[in-house]
Amino acid sequence: MTPVTGRPVRIGIIGCGQIAQSHLANYAEIADAEVVACADIRPEAADTSAAKFGIPNVYYTAAEMLRRDDLDAIDICMHNNLHISGTIAALESGRPVYCEKPMAGTYRDAQAMRDRAKELGLYLHIQLATLYSPETRAAQELIAAGQLGTLYHARSTGHRRRGRPYIDGYGRADFVQKEKSAGGALYDMGVYHISQILHLLGNPVVERVSGQTYQKMAMDPKRSELSGANVEELGMGFVRFAGGDMTMDVIEAWAIHLDSFEGSYIVGSEGGVRLNPFGFFRSAGDLDLNSGANMGDFGYRKRKLRTEDGDTDTFSSSQRHWIAALQGKIALLPTAEIALNTMLISEGIYLSTQERREVTAEEIVARSISKALPL
Repeated sequence: MTPVTGRPVRIGIIGCGQIAQSHLANYAEIADAEVVACADIRPEAADTSAAKFGIPNVYYTAAEMLRRDDLDAIDICMHNNLHISGTIAALESGRPVYCEKPMAGTYRDAQAMRDRAKELGLYLHIQLATLYSPETRAAQELIAAGQLGTLYHARSTGHRRRGRPYIDGYGRADFVQKEKSAGGALYDMGVYHISQILHLLGNPVVERVSGQTYQKMAMDPKRSELSGANVEELGMGFVRFAGGDMTMDVIEAWAIHLDSFEGSYIVGSEGGVRLNPFGFFRSAGDLDLNSGANMGDFGYRKRKLRTEDGDTDTFSSSQRHWIAALQGKIALLPTAEIALNTMLISEGIYLSTQERREVTAEEIVARSISKALPL
């Protein structure tokens, strides 16, 4: 890809709903990014976003916006089952793509997105915000320094006491409709925690997955009827990676009658690290050592200290990293590969729930079907 140099990266955004507001606010803080066009089939959403963020060009179809010849990159902010349609259209228009998580509605669709980007030689970057957190970066430094020894098990966790979209008062009903969202807690929040762990483990090859999903907690009858909620509020799984000596367990809740979960962690032969709250654990002979850390100061230094070539930190957020990669300042993290592996695990949990047994990675791939909705 030819780097964008000498001017801000010109971005077109497809989808102007709830998540797009976060994307647009983030771009507004990046001097090297300029959102010059937005598109949404709901005119009021496109018009409101354009007015709020000063976007000069507004479209009511993605196809119309993609006919512009002055866009450097496209940002996809649509429902999960529309990610593949928007991404493929943008890639085939010749632009690299930044896509909201989860990567797609199914593994099959995510794989098609990754493959098309490779065929066209274009970047595909997935919004995996936790990869850039101070906790992730601190754990990464400890692992790289050998402080944990040989890694062998990890846990991915995410907890909400009662935070089901729409059902519990946040967000729209689309979030709990499988036909549009494709999944519930695992796809909405689990993707952040699973991808974070996969990134720290080096994105290992998945061999087998077992799991179970639940939708058990009571709902307000009217909201239940209006929403047609049919996705999981709790998902859990166990993953065996290739080689037989590394595993991961997963538990992700939108709603559960518990006050909290222990945070995600990784353990090795010489030490362990918990991500939230951050902690580092080792033993020195008969002495067990529990270490905390000041994540605020760590994150501040990472953001403020200059690198050897004079650039500010290019790993402080997903979008800053994306813009820096488009400018040729850094190599893009393999977020498409990490997100694809995350999709494999999540869909494996769904398939295991359906089959009531452990399933192989090969089964998951073979049985995944496209859920793509037309753009």
